[in-house]
Amino acid sequence: MTADYLVIGGGTAGCIVAARLSEDPDVTVKVIEPGPSDETEQRARSIRRWAEMVESEYDLDYRSVPQLRGNSAIRQARMQILGGCSTANTMITWRPLPADIDEWAEFGVTGWDTATLSRCFDKLATPITPVAPADRNPYVADVVSAARQALDLPARQAWNSDPDFAATGEGAGFFEIGYTPETNLRSSTSVHYLHEAVRTRANLTVAHGEVATRILFADADADADADADADADTDTDTDTGGVGPRAVGVQTVSVDGTVFEHRARREVIVCAGAIDSPKLLQLSGIGPAEVLGATGVDVRVDSPGVGENLMDHAEGLIVWETDRDVPTTCATGWDAGAAVRLSDDSAARPDVLMHFPVEPVADHAVAYGVEMPEKIISIAPNVAKPRSRGRVRISSADPAARPVIDYGYFTDPDGIDEQALVAGVRLARRIAAQSPMSEWIVREVFPGPQRTSDAQLSEALRATHQTVYHVSGTCRMGGDHDPMAVLDSYLQVRGVQGLRVVDASVLPTLTSVNPVGTIMAVAERAAELIRGAEPSRGAEPSRGAEPSRGAEPSRGAEPSRGADLAGHAAARPVQEAS
Repeated sequence: MTADYLVIGGGTAGCIVAARLSEDPDVTVKVIEPGPSDETEQRARSIRRWAEMVESEYDLDYRSVPQLRGNSAIRQARMQILGGCSTANTMITWRPLPADIDEWAEFGVTGWDTATLSRCFDKLATPITPVAPADRNPYVADVVSAARQALDLPARQAWNSDPDFAATGEGAGFFEIGYTPETNLRSSTSVHYLHEAVRTRANLTVAHGEVATRILFADADADADADADADADTDTDTDTGGVGPRAVGVQTVSVDGTVFEHRARREVIVCAGAIDSPKLLQLSGIGPAEVLGATGVDVRVDSPGVGENLMDHAEGLIVWETDRDVPTTCATGWDAGAAVRLSDDSAARPDVLMHFPVEPVADHAVAYGVEMPEKIISIAPNVAKPRSRGRVRISSADPAARPVIDYGYFTDPDGIDEQALVAGVRLARRIAAQSPMSEWIVREVFPGPQRTSDAQLSEALRATHQTVYHVSGTCRMGGDHDPMAVLDSYLQVRGVQGLRVVDASVLPTLTSVNPVGTIMAVAERAAELIRGAEPSRGAEPSRGAEPSRGAEPSRGAEPSRGADLAGHAAARPVQEAS
């Protein structure tokens, strides 16, 4: 089948983009999704069961290279199921903070100001509501109360509509969650954007069980009737302005090993996530020349920023023994927390974001040699505005090979991330010393009262920290003169026509709060740009001419949204997808 738009990955952003584009009955949209539908998967429907999705059969469970200054045992959840990570996260959904979005302009990004993203946030079809009173855990309520008193934080009842939070970046309270309280149904983008649209729109289809393995190209300057294959590999122009190869489709492989080619009349839109979008670009010949050359991939566009600028929220842990039974009441189990600035001179956003879980996740501390008592409680502070940067790179031209992920945790030269994590644990100790939380505590178990210096705390925390699964920034937007900018402000891949990226990888900097609200707003904005709500600058118009016919033969592959090909049968001959 040839569609006007191919959306590669039916994840958090891909569902929104596909649904919005298919609102126009005159265009056809096809989503390539390696996983099944989530409609009958109850673990994906109830937000309370999110942890059952992590490390499940849907999770690619990516690992990292050894970390020089961080935890080397990080397991990064990436979902192969319609809805992507919005089927397996806690849907703590924040309106983009002005201090987070305004700094994007420093990278030469235009058209992405706070007012624009806030307007797009207001368009979201996903229900977002404060945790319902019936779901508010009494123990967690005590921690919230103690945090407000100990840290002199304002109470937040509705963070997203509170102008004081937008102005100060501080507060404590139960979060706003993407869910329906009466049913505990999660507000995944598949549920609220795609399910009904697929049933009712003839112009929208989803190809389940197919992994995108390579973007197909035709020469930008070839005649439409000419065979573009012979010259496709020679064009490595990195400029925008309507030059460079044109993306005309994508190659996929099904579970049984059958290889298909899907064609796009207008655009290929990569929504594969912050690990697999750069991987797909690299395996398609777009990326750092030295990385591509080392793996035997022909360089189509030398784009040094592809896979760089990886950011994540590193989350520490402090654990106490309790002699009380913690109630199980909750919406997600991670329903409340605190946002804290470490200096009055810092920007109006948190430097430390704390989560107050119902049930601690202490696996890394146990692996560190800490013996946990039967009953424990915890606070999990994270580095809200990470300065450290990592990268993701292909390890081979083989699509079954997993990417090489290096988070670069705590490698920022000024040590700000390390200082923030230590400060977060010190703040948590102050909360624990404050009634009513103090009444729950028998003793501190980890890091332990014997660790008092910054150096002692840092060593323990860096060895045991967790990810908050917020990997981003690996195909970031940037200005025309920024050599590390993979995309322009219209999310178009530089040096290529008819190709965009829309997911967490496009963020120039990571938000200081959970980013899913920003990612969904970015997807809404992307759909506006693609549909021509604003004219496209400097590259092929978003609804441009038919591409040249001669697509490049397949060479290499890449899974969409993290798909692992290890279990796929040997590839069969290429077929035209229907």
